[in-house]
Amino acid sequence: MEFSNIEESNGVITEEKENGNEINEIEQSKVRLMRAFVEREDPSVKEVDDLMIRRFLRARELDIEKASTLFQKYLSWRRSFIPNGFIAPSEIPNELAQNKFFMQGADKQNRPVVVVFGARHKPYKGSFEEFKRM
Repeated sequence: MEFSNIEESNGVITEEKENGNEINEIEQSKVRLMRAFVEREDPSVKEVDDLMIRRFLRARELDIEKASTLFQKYLSWRRSFIPNGFIAPSEIPNELAQNKFFMQGADKQNRPVVVVFGARHKPYKGSFEEFKRM
């Protein structure tokens, strides 16, 4: 059985395996190629880390064209669904009132940290649109 540890340092992905340091150079080069390809189409991709791009590449078996198409669809969905980059508490008052999740500040990259208690979800309270916003 082989275990691996994934680390990110200054936006560079390295993978250390139990049987020595083995960096997956093919994956890293594909991440760089996909980033360059997608940045030509949408300059806002510079804000996305390599781990996110790698996630889309792996989902499409390292096919850069398929992964970049999927990634661009994701970015356009995100812009339409969350236009301000975040969801304001005033948009989901019923969800907050049920104490099903709590905002816990931000991580090192200033992304919001949320703790969710799934058992507290009551589908009959609130609207479906509000639930989707959460």
